[in-house]
Amino acid sequence: MTETSGALVGVRIVDLTDERGIYGAKLLADLGADVVRPEPPGGDPLRLRGPHREGTPDGCSSLWHAFFASNRRFFCVDLTDDERCKQLQSIVEHADILLVCDGAFGFEEIDLERAREKSPKLVVVNTSSFGTEGPWKDYLAPDLVAGAFGGSVGTTGDKDTPPLKTFGELNFMLSGAYTAVAALSALYSARETGAGQVVDVPVNACIASCLEHVLMFVWYNERMMFATGPVVPRQGSLHWARTYVVMQAKGGSIMVTPTPDMMAQLMWLVEEDLHEDLLDDSYMEPGNHRAFVTKLMAILRKFVGMKDVEELFFEAQERHSPYGWVLPIDKVAANPQLEARDWWVPYRVGDVSTKGPGAPYRFSETPWSLGPYDGPGADSAVALAEIGWGEN
Repeated sequence: MTETSGALVGVRIVDLTDERGIYGAKLLADLGADVVRPEPPGGDPLRLRGPHREGTPDGCSSLWHAFFASNRRFFCVDLTDDERCKQLQSIVEHADILLVCDGAFGFEEIDLERAREKSPKLVVVNTSSFGTEGPWKDYLAPDLVAGAFGGSVGTTGDKDTPPLKTFGELNFMLSGAYTAVAALSALYSARETGAGQVVDVPVNACIASCLEHVLMFVWYNERMMFATGPVVPRQGSLHWARTYVVMQAKGGSIMVTPTPDMMAQLMWLVEEDLHEDLLDDSYMEPGNHRAFVTKLMAILRKFVGMKDVEELFFEAQERHSPYGWVLPIDKVAANPQLEARDWWVPYRVGDVSTKGPGAPYRFSETPWSLGPYDGPGADSAVALAEIGWGEN
């Protein structure tokens, strides 16, 4: 890996995560931290995940792994080799942050108690399915199961369809983001107080923390306009107010909302002569607000169905209405806003270069950079010597 610059240059991290926490390790590595990812002699099992790119060096075909394991140093650790295990323990003892997932490679072989004794400032972030306490602490949950238990899957689809799995592994992207936030928070505390700590990041809790629309139904359903009980109805829209709905236009789908200015939306419908009876004074009475919103959204569905999706999106933007054009993947790849910000960057794998997502942020003083992607255990001995983490 080439030398990087960034806000976290000089921060040493050992990455022993799986899908649940690897995005957090990526965020920290891409900020310039020196992140080491041990892997077994046969290579990280996550290197087998697709999609794959032909013409790449052995073990480097996974585009998934090239993205999520960016800016890492990889070295081989044979867990049956006592010397290699000692090297792994030594690296952990000289790290600032240790990212782990229960059951991930190398986790059981680490002596955390000894590492924390030798390095009192060590920050340990443990990303697990359900945390280290409670009746489900030993359960496992892939992304779909995690979303079901956490509540995100239960609100998808509508009453006539099964629940829908979120695109990709959004639940694990969420826990990965929390992993990075937890690591940075604990690192700041360690530098201020001189004491490290162990941070527990349960995927289940990460998902639940983002479901304010679900929890509002549980706690405040008696006060809510559309609530019929303590459970969010599956209505094809995640928002409890039913004013954020994906609708079908000509040529594609678009997320439509009359907020934040419902009167401006109403006037737009008046211009189109599609307002029906919404100008009736009775709709302005507080007790009839629910009926007004229900009728407005029904009319909007007809209105949207008559419009070309792209033209409707830009007209809504001109009117300061926050409609969102639901773009297919090929349209996202050609998005002019992302292109103008040079967001797509080349991921270099050997002699092969593939465009991929860039940084979700910009630092004026510590710009983001992306190093080359290496094969399984690339130059393990050299990497360990360069790191020098085990030196006294």
